[in-house]
Amino acid sequence: MHPIRQHARVLFASMIGTAVEFYDFYVYGTAAALVFGPLFFPNGTPAEKTLYALMTFGIAFFARPVGGIAFGHFGDRIGRKSTLVASLMLMGGSTLLIAFLPTYAQMENYGVGWVAPLLLCVLRFGQGFGLGGEWGGAVLLTVENAPPGWAGRFGAAPQLGSPIGFIAANGLFLLLGLFLSDADFLDWGWRVPFLASALLVAIGLWVRLRIEETPAFRAALDREPPARVPLTRLFANHTGAVLAGSAGAIGVFAIFYLATAYALAQGAGPLGHKRETFLAIQLCAICFHAVSLLLAAVLSDRFSPRRVLIFGSVATIVLGLLFGPGLNADSLWIVFATLAASLFVMGLVHAPLGAWLPSLFPVGVRYSGISLAFNIGGIVGGALSPVAAQMLSAEGLGLYVGLLLSAAGLVTLLGVTLARVLPEQGGPETA
Repeated sequence: MHPIRQHARVLFASMIGTAVEFYDFYVYGTAAALVFGPLFFPNGTPAEKTLYALMTFGIAFFARPVGGIAFGHFGDRIGRKSTLVASLMLMGGSTLLIAFLPTYAQMENYGVGWVAPLLLCVLRFGQGFGLGGEWGGAVLLTVENAPPGWAGRFGAAPQLGSPIGFIAANGLFLLLGLFLSDADFLDWGWRVPFLASALLVAIGLWVRLRIEETPAFRAALDREPPARVPLTRLFANHTGAVLAGSAGAIGVFAIFYLATAYALAQGAGPLGHKRETFLAIQLCAICFHAVSLLLAAVLSDRFSPRRVLIFGSVATIVLGLLFGPGLNADSLWIVFATLAASLFVMGLVHAPLGAWLPSLFPVGVRYSGISLAFNIGGIVGGALSPVAAQMLSAEGLGLYVGLLLSAAGLVTLLGVTLARVLPEQGGPETA
C-alpha cells in the first residue's frame, strides 16, 4: 500500500490541527489589523490603536513557549496523542470565547472599560498556550510514523494545514466584508470567524481520538522509562540544539506575519487600498505558499531538509530587500507579486522544519525540544517583527520594513548551518 494511503488518518490528524492553528492566528491577526484597535483601544491615534492591537497579537507568541514546555512535558512522558487532544481543546476553546467578548465601550458603561482589553489579552494568552503544544506534537505524529525516505514529505503534512487555515479565515472575512456594511462588521460581523472555529476544532478532535500512538515513542518506552522531568534532560544535554532550532524557525514566522497581518494593516490603512481588494490579493497569494510547501517537501527527501532550509534562508534575505518597496508600490499587481513571492519563499523555510527540527533531538525529549525551539523562534519572528514593522511605518520608514525579513533570514541561515543532526535509530530519517 502507498505510504500516504496507509497513513492517511495520521496525516490528516496532523494537518487539521495546523489548519486550526493558522485559522485561529490569522482570524485574530486580521481582526487585530481591522477592528480590535477601535473596539478595545479607542483612545489614541489610528496608528497607536493598530500598534496596541498588534501588541495583543504578540502575546500568544510569548505564551507559546510556556505551552510548549507544559505540553512537551506530557508529550514526552505519556505520549503524543493525548497531549495533542488537550492542546487542540484549549486552543479552540480560547478562540471561541473571543467571539463573546464585550468591547471597551460596552464595559465602559459599567465604569470598567479596561476589563475588555484585559479579557482579550487573557484569551489570547490561552490561544498561545494551547498552540505551544500543537505544532510539535503534530509534526512528531507524522515524522515518527514516516517510512524510510518519506520524512520530508510526512513532516510537511502539518504545514499544509497553514494555507487551508489561511484560506478559510481570509475567505470568511472577505465574504463578511462583501455582504456586511462597515458598521455591521464593526458591530458584530467580526465575531463570526471566531464562532466558526468550533467546526474545525470538532473535526480535529474527532480524527485525533481515532489514531494510535507513534511507533518511535512506543519503542522509546520499551527501551527505558521516560525522564521524570524531560525539560531538565533537554537543557542538560541539548541546549545548543534548542538555540539552533529556535534560530532556524525565525524566518517562517517573520515572513508569514509581515506578509499577512502587518501587510493587511498597512494595505487597508495608510496605503489606502480597499479592505476587500487587499483580502482578495492575499487569498490569491497564499496559493503560492501551498505550491512551495509541496515542492520543498519533495526536495527535502531528494536532497535533505537542511539543504532546502539553507536555500530558503538565502531567498529570505534577498526577499527582504524587495519587500518594503513592493508592498508600498502604487500598483496592486506589484503588491500581489510581492506577497506571492513572500509566501512562496515562506514555504521553502516552512515545509522542511517538520523533518529538520525533530532530527536535532532524541525521542525522549523530542516533543519538548521542538516545541520549545519552534515557539521561541515565534517570539522573535511572529511577535516582535510585526510590532517593529508597525513602529517603523508609524515613523514613515515603511520602505525599510523588509530589512527585518533579511535579518530573520540571516539568523535562520546561521541556526541551520550550525545545528547538528542526530543520526538516531527510530527517529526521522533526515540525511
